[in-house]
Amino acid sequence: MQSMEPLPAIRRIDADRDDLCALEIVGRFTAADLENAYGLLQAAYERHDKIDVLIRISDYDGFDWNAALDESLVGLKSQALPHIRKYAVVGGPTWMRVALGLFGPFMSFDVRHFAMQEEAAAWAWIGGQPIVT
Repeated sequence: MQSMEPLPAIRRIDADRDDLCALEIVGRFTAADLENAYGLLQAAYERHDKIDVLIRISDYDGFDWNAALDESLVGLKSQALPHIRKYAVVGGPTWMRVALGLFGPFMSFDVRHFAMQEEAAAWAWIGGQPIVT
């Protein structure tokens, strides 16, 4: 019997470093997905003051605008940002590369976008590897 619960759109990717939080976004994500992601980030930066983040975006299908504007999630984001050292984004829609190019220089951490076929380069830049089980 299959569960009626949908799979989370934001999922953890096991990585070879404890101070690297790697996540994959698949499909459309909601406020609940973002809250889960910030929980994973928080767990990482509670163990390490500075962390690296790698986000792989495959089969992107948008997001719930209410999630982007949710005050509690904005608070979680503002708590996480000071702990980020490097932030790599792999894949996603074209506008994401443009947005990271525009806003990246204003971030307090290094941010870089990689095309999906450049995922290995993203892992090398961030200094980690996914754990394949």
